[in-house]
Amino acid sequence: QVHLVESGGGLVQTGGSLRLSCAASGRTFSSYSMGWFRQAPGKEREFVAAISRNSMSTGYADSVKGRFSISRDNAKNTVYLQMNSLKPEDTAVYSCGADTESYYAGSYYYNYDYWGQGTQVTVSS
Repeated sequence: QVHLVESGGGLVQTGGSLRLSCAASGRTFSSYSMGWFRQAPGKEREFVAAISRNSMSTGYADSVKGRFSISRDNAKNTVYLQMNSLKPEDTAVYSCGADTESYYAGSYYYNYDYWGQGTQVTVSS
């Protein structure tokens, strides 16, 4: 069983920055592929970013490329999402997911076995 806890969300103005964190339980975090997804009210969950077990592979949704950056610290069992140049359309609940089987789970949410509760990000215009 993997327990994921997100933090770092909040209210920010357009153009601002936030850094989200996702802390994972377990002693084998380095074997998990991790990803961030978001869901805005009335919309479907969408992929944001993903990172492989050893950070060698990363991927981003087109809507966040160049603005968001995913990273991980396996010693701290934590994955991060640095979000810069935030826009009102980035407003959503952001959740992290863990895939305990593959090297890189990518953008398919059904690849992920475990999910956190999410953290709210609100970008005001």
